[in-house]
Amino acid sequence: MRNELDEQRARRAFLAAWAAVLVVKAIVAVRLPLFVDEAFYWQEGRHLALAYSDLPGLTAWLARLGTAVAGTNLFGVRWPFLVLGALLPWMVVRVARLGFSDEEGADRTRAVFAWRAGTLAVVLPLAATLGLLAVPDVPMAFASLLCLHAGARLLRRVDAAGALQLAAGLAIGALSHYRFAAVIGTGFIALLLMPAGRRVLMDARTWVAIVIGALAWVPLLVWNLDHADAGLRFQLVDRHPWSFHFSGAWFLLVQAVLATPLLFAAMGHAALRGMAGEGTQQAPFARYCALLGGLLVLGFAVLAFFADDERVSFHWTLPGLYALLPLVPATLAQWPQRWRRATWALAVAGLVATLGYYAFVSSPAARARFAAAKWYPSNFAGWDALAEAVRAQRKAMPANARIVADNFKVGAELGFALNDPDITVLPHPLNERHGRAPQLEVWSLLAKDAASLPHVPLLLVVGASELRYRDLLQHYHDLCAQLGPLPAPKVVGIDHGRQRFLLFDLPAKRAQGDCIAPAMAYIDTPNSGVRVQRDFEVAGWAFKDGVGLARVEITLDGRVIGVADYGQADPGIRAYWRVSNDPQHPYVAWTARVRAGAVSPGLHWLGLRLTGNDGSVEDWPEQPLRIVDQG
Repeated sequence: MRNELDEQRARRAFLAAWAAVLVVKAIVAVRLPLFVDEAFYWQEGRHLALAYSDLPGLTAWLARLGTAVAGTNLFGVRWPFLVLGALLPWMVVRVARLGFSDEEGADRTRAVFAWRAGTLAVVLPLAATLGLLAVPDVPMAFASLLCLHAGARLLRRVDAAGALQLAAGLAIGALSHYRFAAVIGTGFIALLLMPAGRRVLMDARTWVAIVIGALAWVPLLVWNLDHADAGLRFQLVDRHPWSFHFSGAWFLLVQAVLATPLLFAAMGHAALRGMAGEGTQQAPFARYCALLGGLLVLGFAVLAFFADDERVSFHWTLPGLYALLPLVPATLAQWPQRWRRATWALAVAGLVATLGYYAFVSSPAARARFAAAKWYPSNFAGWDALAEAVRAQRKAMPANARIVADNFKVGAELGFALNDPDITVLPHPLNERHGRAPQLEVWSLLAKDAASLPHVPLLLVVGASELRYRDLLQHYHDLCAQLGPLPAPKVVGIDHGRQRFLLFDLPAKRAQGDCIAPAMAYIDTPNSGVRVQRDFEVAGWAFKDGVGLARVEITLDGRVIGVADYGQADPGIRAYWRVSNDPQHPYVAWTARVRAGAVSPGLHWLGLRLTGNDGSVEDWPEQPLRIVDQG
């Protein structure tokens, strides 16, 4: 009777957690702005192919399926991934059930631990958000669990059904991501290290499944053969330094934080027990899960010392964590009750924090409030406002005008918002850094020089906040080299200018002459975030290549509250910005005395309004400060 009650409680807890998280994810998914990678996958889905430069085809196919059913909107792109993500905890339950013998009395224990493993899959922060975004990690996790379940079945008894399931998992994984090769490799090693696993590998039906899975890689290999191995070079060579760096030491620490420390420790303990054959699980199953999960996590941890440390990589271990989850409930049962409760409490807190972050990012007001924070989610922010500005600007232009984006992010996000997957993109470091340039070339959407652009009016959309500030002026000059002097831009500033776009109306006949670029500026004092009294000094510098600046005004919360004394000498500015051709160098520094007057004490945003000698007016990004009353 006790075991039956435990099973009912475990099942109810799983169903309640699963349903609650799914509802929250569905609500957030229809509000959260499209992440830039999602937008590019949508664009790939509108150019259907067997494979792409950055990924195999499945992610793009799912995005295309979603929008074909529900339309080109946030829910349309994401619902197939939400469905797959919702299935993952149920798959963990199925895998965990295989971990027990069929002896009499094991049924209830098996069910309790299986439901608890499923609940852990629901609350594990790294796993809980899968399906919220339309990204390849979702089908790859699905494929990993399919293979894990198939392997556990085959360890018991090799049959055609288990081999067919393995083939399906291997094929789905191959169509999901290059990184699935790591799952295949660790799974193969895990089987080789076990007598029961070697018996599985000696069966012809297993090799038929492996061959079927291998065939699913053919489209990706063919794409690479046709395009000078561009995808493979990016995934395996270009994006990785392949030299030792100490920043890899953070990898496991980040894993522990994101998985929550006690649950991560429980997974490590479960892996050790599984390799030793301890616990209520069958020894071959436990060792299989422990080897597969442990090798995958440790393998990526070692790789972190040599691989890409600039892009996000904390999600790489998810297939390994999923493999360990079926072992965790039996391990937690050996822990003192207070530690078990603390483990669950921390995991739930991590889940709430993770989902809360995405809910926070979904709120424009919340994003604006923390615009100056280092963790500001720029890849989610501003795309709707940019699309509205582009629509308005496009109406004032000739009917044959074309939109041109200066990088793939702007092209994909604008393409989604305007339902136009064929926006031309200019060369940009981001295109190369994210491996998207080869795919843009395949679509004939990469304009490498002026001759590649149509001789019609163009609306050039530049993401001014996408580059490091020190590289921005050179980027403007590169645009001039391709398009001629740039006219006065329309500035689209989102979240106090943290996300900033420039719109240029270029006539069909391009202008000639020296480069005219958008203004550059900097506020030296006060520093961002400091406390100031109502009257305070402001100082900095500003220039505008090609024509120079006529006026620098100081703004507070978007309202002009003072005019700077512009034109003071500072030779160091010209020495640093060596490419600059502002005719007013070195007289580009300024100072101002700001009198805030009757504004309320508290947080305010300090900015600049820059007027060029050509009549252009550009608002500069704002920085926060706190006004305090004297004393």
